Formats: sequence, structure tokens, C-alpha cells
Amino acid sequence: MLWVKAFHIIFMVTWFAGLFYLPRLFVYHAMSDAATDKAGIERFKIMERKLYYGIMAPGAALTITFGLWLWLGWLQGALGSWFHAKLALVALLVAYHLWCGKLLADFRNDRNTRSHVWLRWFNEIPVLFLLAIVILVIVRPF
Repeated sequence: MLWVKAFHIIFMVTWFAGLFYLPRLFVYHAMSDAATDKAGIERFKIMERKLYYGIMAPGAALTITFGLWLWLGWLQGALGSWFHAKLALVALLVAYHLWCGKLLADFRNDRNTRSHVWLRWFNEIPVLFLLAIVILVIVRPF
């Protein structure tokens, strides 16, 4: 089970790397001085697409897969309230991930309406998820 836990953590780190970086790419993409020419805009679109589909989506799927494996391998019903809170946060994190996918589609189709300032705030949301989830798993406050 330790191998499963190790891979769960590895893919969680991979997923979060993408969750931290993709919105940052959106910030730069939305800034008029960062992407003014067609080649620059297309470069952002390629980087965003590769990050979302090549790193974030597999990272999310494998994090959830190994997390389910861990849950099924341990005492399923014996986990405390901290685990239910963690599951709720993971569900919200998946929703954030999908929201990133919607923003990706907006940028891909040149329909972005969000300012770089809004995207900077949006970029901070995964930090809150990471803090809360790690504290729940390590400290198990309830």
C-alpha cells in the first residue's frame, strides 16, 4: 500500500503543478503587452493546451485513481470526518480543474472576457485547496 500512497502523492504534485501554472499562463495570455502578435497568442494556446491535457488531466485522473485504491485498500468505513472534508475539497478541486478547462476553451476560441487581474485572483485558489487538504490529511483535526 505504500507504493500506492507514493504514486498518489506523486500524481497529486503533478496535478497541482498544472493547477498552479495554467492560470498563470492565462494571466500572461490576457495581458495585452505579453501577447500582442498572432504568433505569441498561438504560442500561449499551445502551452495551455499541452499543460491541461498532457499534465493536468492525467495528473488529476491518476491522483483520483490512486486515492480510490488507497481508500479501497484501507478501512473504508473507519475513516474520520477529516476524510469526508478532504473528499469535499477534492470534489471542489475537480470543479476548479474543469473551470480551468472552460477558460482554456475561451482562450482557444478567442472569447476570453476575464481581465488579467481577475485571473491573478483565480490563480490563488489552488493554494487554499492545497493548504486545507494537506492539513486535513496530516493533522486530522476531526
